Amino acid sequence: MRNVGLCPLCHELHGLDETARVVDNAYKRENAMNLPRMPDWMRQRRNMAGCFVILMLVVLAAFFLLRHGEDKTAWKPGMPLAKERVKIGVIHIADVTKATSGYSYAHEVGIRAMQHVLGLNDDQIVRKQNVQDTDLAAIEHSMRQCIVQGANIILATSWGYMGTCEKLAGEYPGVIFAHASGNKRNLTNFTNYFGRMYQARYLSGIIAGLRTATDHIGYVAAMGKDNSEVTGGINAFSLGVESVNPKARVHVKVTHRWFDPRGEIEAANALIAKGCDVITQHCDTLGPQLAAQKAGAWSIGYNSAVKDIAPQAVITSAVWNWDVYYTRLVQSVINGAFTTEPYFGGLRERMVDLTPFNERLLPAGAAEAVSAARRSIENGEFGVFEGAMEANNGRIIGAAGQRLSDAEIVNGMNWYYRNVIEVQ
Repeated sequence: MRNVGLCPLCHELHGLDETARVVDNAYKRENAMNLPRMPDWMRQRRNMAGCFVILMLVVLAAFFLLRHGEDKTAWKPGMPLAKERVKIGVIHIADVTKATSGYSYAHEVGIRAMQHVLGLNDDQIVRKQNVQDTDLAAIEHSMRQCIVQGANIILATSWGYMGTCEKLAGEYPGVIFAHASGNKRNLTNFTNYFGRMYQARYLSGIIAGLRTATDHIGYVAAMGKDNSEVTGGINAFSLGVESVNPKARVHVKVTHRWFDPRGEIEAANALIAKGCDVITQHCDTLGPQLAAQKAGAWSIGYNSAVKDIAPQAVITSAVWNWDVYYTRLVQSVINGAFTTEPYFGGLRERMVDLTPFNERLLPAGAAEAVSAARRSIENGEFGVFEGAMEANNGRIIGAAGQRLSDAEIVNGMNWYYRNVIEVQ
């Protein structure tokens, strides 16, 4: 080990040879300038200041290197991002480990499928579960945690996460925020995605209309007419019912919450008590399906395949294939082709679909009727919401020869079709 000593100029430990050189050079400079000898207190303060400057330069250099390291994992608009640098933070409203969570479980199935297709490692996915979309503090905390853990893509899977995505997208330009079911975006790093679930709803309505024996069908809804996403699904389903059974009525009971395991079962039971013998839903859990099975009714599921959970009730389910979008999104980030143009896929893109039928419960003629309607939707001949449609308050929407646009269906549908009955 080198001999060390306390430098009289900066009062730091140096090697003795280095200390002698520093002192000798300092005295030589002062003597060459014929300056009076600097008082000791002034000399000490000067050299302390010099050491402080050096220290600050070291700190700034370390900060620059740290930032440079972060930039290697940050996404940059228009630039490819190496697959191994992709890290995805997913915000879920429920526990994704339980198939009974329905909606969140369906997203998790999509995440896993995307991960398998693209060959991502497990440590490239960060999951935050049970984040209620009404708790703004929890939403923001969860997203920030994902970013601290290195996420450069945030998948926000519930409606109420939209405002936080919008806020943090401005704060973190190197992170992509993708929001499910929303209607906001920016031009750089904030987008939204959803799909034409109303197409699958229409097909499931055909099955319900043919299956019911009482002509009363129950629909458990998370939100009321003010939410176009839910209302559009109800109306598409009701149109499907009417296309094969004009006498049938669709009874809607609202829980006012996306995720309410107990409330969803109670709503289903209330509809069954009113004589509804087919139950369907737009809410997050499988409670309505289980309630239908317990009561001896039929059911049509939502979000994910649930036939194995309620095999005595479930005929089919209208489902989201979220892997279609998630694979497309992450691949575009890897390729440097990502844009914030919203994604809106349907039956043709396989973003939405019906699960394989429970043949034992399927009514006669249903498979053929569904197949014919599917073909007309996929080839563009039929748009579900066409012509003059009568609301349950007598109002007329649309006109002969016209078709509602996706924007009108998703963002402007705040009325119920004529065969819908609202249950308080």
